[in-house]
Amino acid sequence: MATPDFIRDLRASAGHQLLFLPGVTAIVFDDAGRVLLGRRADTGQWAVIGGIVEPGEQPADCAVREVREETAVRCVAERLALVQTMEQPVVYPNRDVCQFVDMTFRCRATGEAAREARVNDEESLEVGWYELDALPPLTDYSLLRIKQAAQEGPVWFSSGGEGEV
Repeated sequence: MATPDFIRDLRASAGHQLLFLPGVTAIVFDDAGRVLLGRRADTGQWAVIGGIVEPGEQPADCAVREVREETAVRCVAERLALVQTMEQPVVYPNRDVCQFVDMTFRCRATGEAAREARVNDEESLEVGWYELDALPPLTDYSLLRIKQAAQEGPVWFSSGGEGEV
């Protein structure tokens, strides 16, 4: 995952200490109800599309931008599906530590999205559309986000250890 310039600037003074950062996940559906996934270059695993919100950027705009940057697919954010602070900080190989609050958006592909889907940057090895009943192996993180985005209803959130809403 490419490190945004603003984080490199923060790291110059903060060192490796914990940074609490806003992140987004985009769960993109096409007209056939398939979901867009990418196989990550850093882990080789299939995952949902996501990234870090830049200063001054709206989270929904970030979700749309990340999808376009990583897959060349154009989409629109339709609704917020999930908000969750990740329980464990991420410790990167260089010892940088981050903890993310993730905002997951249900998105709809626009135009000729299915034909446009392709690897569009160095973060992915493959991208593809998948039927919900034929997903490749995914982490619980990705599966929860897909499940919540596929459902109608209120935003899902975790409530301070007192159970999930």
